Amino acid sequence: MDERDSSESPIQGKKSKSKTARKPKETVLKQKSPAEFFAENKNIAGFDNPGKSLYTTVRELVENALDSAESISKLPVVEVTIEEIKKSKFNSMIGLVDRERVDAALYDDYENEKAREKRLAKEARTQEIQAKNATLGKKVKETPASKGIKGRGEASFYRVTCKDNGKGMPHDDIPNMFGRVLSGTKYGLKQTRGKFGLGAKMALIWSKMSTGLPIEISSSMKNQTYITFCRLDIDIHKNIPHVHLHEKRENKEFWHGAEIQVVIEGNWTTYRSKILHYMRQMAVITPYAQFQFKFVSDAPDKNVTIRFARRTDVMPPIPLETKHHPSSVDLLLIKRLITETSKQNLLQFLQHEFVNISKPHAERLIGEMGPDFSSKMAVKSLTSQQVVRIHQLFRQAKFDDPSGHCLSPAGEYNLRLGIIKELNPDMVATYSGSAQVFEGHPFIVEAGVSIGGKDVKQGLNIFRFANRIPLLFEQGADVVTRTALKRINWSNYKINQIQDKIGVFVSIVSTKIPFKGTGKEYIGDDITEIASAVKYAIQQCCIQLKSKIVKRIQAREQQERKRNLSRYIPDAAGAVYNVLKDMTQLHASKKSRNGNDDDAELLRKVSEKLITKETLIEKLAKHVEQVDYEMALEYATHSGSLTVD
Repeated sequence: MDERDSSESPIQGKKSKSKTARKPKETVLKQKSPAEFFAENKNIAGFDNPGKSLYTTVRELVENALDSAESISKLPVVEVTIEEIKKSKFNSMIGLVDRERVDAALYDDYENEKAREKRLAKEARTQEIQAKNATLGKKVKETPASKGIKGRGEASFYRVTCKDNGKGMPHDDIPNMFGRVLSGTKYGLKQTRGKFGLGAKMALIWSKMSTGLPIEISSSMKNQTYITFCRLDIDIHKNIPHVHLHEKRENKEFWHGAEIQVVIEGNWTTYRSKILHYMRQMAVITPYAQFQFKFVSDAPDKNVTIRFARRTDVMPPIPLETKHHPSSVDLLLIKRLITETSKQNLLQFLQHEFVNISKPHAERLIGEMGPDFSSKMAVKSLTSQQVVRIHQLFRQAKFDDPSGHCLSPAGEYNLRLGIIKELNPDMVATYSGSAQVFEGHPFIVEAGVSIGGKDVKQGLNIFRFANRIPLLFEQGADVVTRTALKRINWSNYKINQIQDKIGVFVSIVSTKIPFKGTGKEYIGDDITEIASAVKYAIQQCCIQLKSKIVKRIQAREQQERKRNLSRYIPDAAGAVYNVLKDMTQLHASKKSRNGNDDDAELLRKVSEKLITKETLIEKLAKHVEQVDYEMALEYATHSGSLTVD
């Protein structure tokens, strides 16, 4: 027994050791700050890759600049500069000394001898084939530039600067406005350009991630004698600003506005067209603004300077903050409103914290809630069950639709001017709809359709705007694209969908834009009210264009008829004149007893050369003009296209 026990004990010892070798780590509860969340999920805010990050940075800064100027009813002047920064310059900016490669094989773009020989041999064969083709007189294709070794390549850095003439920012608020995520002035219920309320904060986070350099802000408010200069970055883990320098400087010129400068990693080559399209479309929807865009590089041939001039001084009204519609609120929002309200009783709360609830209506609602509710009961004393009852009644009761007075569309006048200024089309029609409602939120759809113009491709060219900002990505799933492609019969309006150069512009403004997808780059096709309003707006533009196109077709047909008839006038006049001359000779030799006096008079004028061939040509030309006009008038009357001024 002892031997058996002793022989088994080592095995048992090993088993017990293997069982107790690993101890599970204790689970530790961790928290993430808002800045940390967006840093890890930067694609949500449009910072998917360096190129998209450069585009989104420009977009955020431009939209902030416009909001700032419009908030004080100032015609916006926005200057955007993107400066390319080479690696050596970037290294000197951060105090890093350039270093030559020591171990070449360590790098991703390393090419060993065998690979190099293979590449050179392939290039030599290509050149030999092309030389043979050249001697035989065959067409020689251009030799593509040698791609070398495929590698990840070096990062590209850019300094993005945006300057405006807007409101400016208070000296003490600047650190928190830029260095604390989810803090700002745009979180009320109103029409805003922003998608997330991040603005330049996300550009600062991307700068922190890609270059480590701080953001620089210069700002001054109206009639302020100093300019605030602030250099800061953000503590991503704590979501607080880290201020490097915050000081007041002399403002001799009494400038007001803001100038923001940030250095980020980007890719101008791949997103050049997107950035320029964005600026052009922004000039379309805001023709009352003046934009200047510059791209600056060490290579002069890469430099770009574009100025989008102001076309009008008429600005849309400033969007107004509004209260929530009862049908659009949820439980959380009702509880928050109860916490924040200054009203004492339930009647006052319903009457003043929501739109379209009058005092009699509020009393009826309270009576419908049940015996546990009264007009005088303290709103802060409501239980969770009572709040649920209010929410249920809000979802079931009937309320008037909210008005669109709080919205600020571009306006039909501005939309037309923007299209004409940037596209210079042959013809354009615009339409601005009245306010409509979805899920308790008011919205307005404006549309424009143009034919022809500069830099416009054949077929449908679709331009989408939401709260007066261009949407350039994920176009295929958007309600505007699907409506224009599938729900409009363009041939009914004398428009050729394939051959004509058609511009379709649709702008939607609302207190809540129903974006789809994480990037909020398109409006879904699943909201019937919006889809119907978009279709109707485009159709109204097409009806206007059809009238213009029909008139143009009539004018062209009239000219063609006149040209065809006029072509035969000389021959016809000559033939008639020859007949009249023959009749004159016949009349002189043999006078008819029953001759017509009018005929005799006509023949006398011919013989005396009072009527010549040229006279007949002139008379026939006038007759053709008169007959053509009468035919066109009769056609217009029958077709219903005649308009009387």
